[in-house]
Amino acid sequence: MTIEFLKRILVRDLAALREELRAYPDERALWVCPEGIVNSAGTLVLHLTGNVQHFIGAGFGKTGYVRDRAAEFADRNVPRAELEGRIGETIEAVGRGMERLGHGDMEAEYPLEVAGQRLPTGLFLTHLATHLAYHLGQVDYHRRVVTGQVNAVGAQSIVALLGG
Repeated sequence: MTIEFLKRILVRDLAALREELRAYPDERALWVCPEGIVNSAGTLVLHLTGNVQHFIGAGFGKTGYVRDRAAEFADRNVPRAELEGRIGETIEAVGRGMERLGHGDMEAEYPLEVAGQRLPTGLFLTHLATHLAYHLGQVDYHRRVVTGQVNAVGAQSIVALLGG
C-alpha cells in the first residue's frame, strides 16, 4: 500500500462526507438524533474532521491544529457552512500531512501514542481511513433515517480514486 493510495482514499471519503452534508434538506436535520442514535451527522462531521486534523494534519503536516475531542461531541447547531469549511480544511491538511511522508515512514512507529499503544504508521493510517469510512456510512444512514431519502448521494465512487 502506498502513501498516495491512502491519501486518495482519505480525500475521497472526506469529499463524500461533504456531499452527504449537502444532501440534507436543512441544517436542523443535521443535528437530529432519533431514538437509538447517539450521534447526529453534525456531531460525526465534527468528530471526523477533528480526528483527521489531529492525527494527520497536526501529526505530520505540522498545521498547529489543537484538538478538542470533548467539543466534537458536545457542540451543537454548528452552521452547515462552517462544517463544510472544516471538511475543506481537513482535506488540505491530509494533502500537507501525507506529502511529508516517505515510504520508509510507513513501517516506522507512528509518532503519537494511540489508546496507550504504539503502532506502525502505515497500520495506524489504515485504521484512520477505515474509521472515516465507518462513520461516513453512519452519516449516510442517518441522512436516510432523518430525511426519508432512499438514494445514495453517489459520492464514494471508485472512479474518484482514479483522478488522484
